[in-house]
Amino acid sequence: MVPSGTMTVITSRVHWAKTYLKQAGLVEQPKRAHVKISARGQEVLARNPTKIDSALLQQFDQFRDFLTRTKSEDASSARTELTAPTLAPVSATTETANTPEERIASASLTLHESLRDALLARVLEANPTFFEKLIVDLLLAMGYGGSRADAGEQLGGTGDGGVDGVIREDQLGLDRVYLQAKRYQPGNTVGSEAVQAFMGALVGKGAQKGVLITTSTFSKTAITVAKQSGHLRLVLIDGDELTRLMIRFNVGVRVARTVDIKRIDLDYFDNSELE
Repeated sequence: MVPSGTMTVITSRVHWAKTYLKQAGLVEQPKRAHVKISARGQEVLARNPTKIDSALLQQFDQFRDFLTRTKSEDASSARTELTAPTLAPVSATTETANTPEERIASASLTLHESLRDALLARVLEANPTFFEKLIVDLLLAMGYGGSRADAGEQLGGTGDGGVDGVIREDQLGLDRVYLQAKRYQPGNTVGSEAVQAFMGALVGKGAQKGVLITTSTFSKTAITVAKQSGHLRLVLIDGDELTRLMIRFNVGVRVARTVDIKRIDLDYFDNSELE
């Protein structure tokens, strides 16, 4: 078992190996609990590498971007370079280069990025109706409205006028936020046409506020159109921001383990000098 006692060592190693390989684009996850080698992975194997480790994976931009996202910003400002997380045990060089707190921070960020990746995969596996429900749940968790019964309404389906949900911001429903969800695969960018269509739906309902959420990304023109929406207050949330908000407001996630880091209470010992 790993020190925390939550899983076996082999389970932990396989999970992180899969995560790293996926971030480098060497494997794909076509559906839940299924992993297959990608075309890039086949190409790497065809070269007969002596081993596949973090050093080999860093030749791919996607993997380097992953490592960059998981580096502590504070530690990065203090050093020109931090040792990236690896599948191998921490080396003596790493031990002397980074303090224990910096290594904990780096590991925490790596776990955070891995969780975001897993969250997005699960959202994409779910059906469209569940995604629309998730969006309403997220807005409620963020403090818009009170409860689903009196504040959130899931629309969707035919005749919804291009709106997937609505959040009532007050008990009487005098102010509402209209929602639209675009569950797109990564790489399938939401363009300006979709944003303009949603704006038209908002105008048709006499609405002032709208949130357009996607699992992918928005094109530059789509972002520009949203910023120039005039009297409408339109917010765009892409896949990256969606998973950040889900983790921040505990939608679809739960705390698995809490680690307390304690320091000397200097005030306690300072007071002892007065006795």
